[in-house]
Amino acid sequence: MRSLIVAGIAAACMSSAVPLAAEPGLGTAVPNFRAYDMHGKIVDLTQFRGKTVVLEWNNPGCPFVQKHYAGGNMQKTQAAAVAQGAVWLTINSGAPGKQGHMSGPEAQKFVADQRAKPSSYLLDPQGLIGKGYGAKTTPHMYIIDGKGRLAYNGAIDDRPTADKADIAKARNHVLAALSELRAGKPVSVPESRPYGCTVKYAG
Repeated sequence: MRSLIVAGIAAACMSSAVPLAAEPGLGTAVPNFRAYDMHGKIVDLTQFRGKTVVLEWNNPGCPFVQKHYAGGNMQKTQAAAVAQGAVWLTINSGAPGKQGHMSGPEAQKFVADQRAKPSSYLLDPQGLIGKGYGAKTTPHMYIIDGKGRLAYNGAIDDRPTADKADIAKARNHVLAALSELRAGKPVSVPESRPYGCTVKYAG
């Protein structure tokens, strides 16, 4: 992994942060990051080395996010990924005072109310992880393979609407990519255009 992004950690830890030259490209090593989860525990991407990791950018106030949670699609995708041995990290890069920003307790309530199944829900209020990865929308999905390389970047599926009725007709790019990775095959659709609300970064 190339660089280290430290999100929301106390100032004593900030000295280990390294500016990123550019967001990761397909097939290249992704930057490491470290952030607090919704319980106040520090999560470091390197602790999942050797495992497939899914990143999901989240904003509970976004209609496109609501589509996938109200329709149960995101939870089913999370559960299927975790059941296959993948790690699922939901990330909130919403800045304080902007739509979707949540405190740890608010994130805990969201996960409980939605019966969501992430391995961890991470808080990135400064947007350091989001900007480092180039996350543009909520949702925006990334898959990192067991060697720490970017295997997928884009939308959760191929129906760029806020209508949950479209879920049944969609190709779930994330589940398809995970299945191909498990089978040792190249990801057939490694990149797609993410859709949803813009990530509500600071500034």
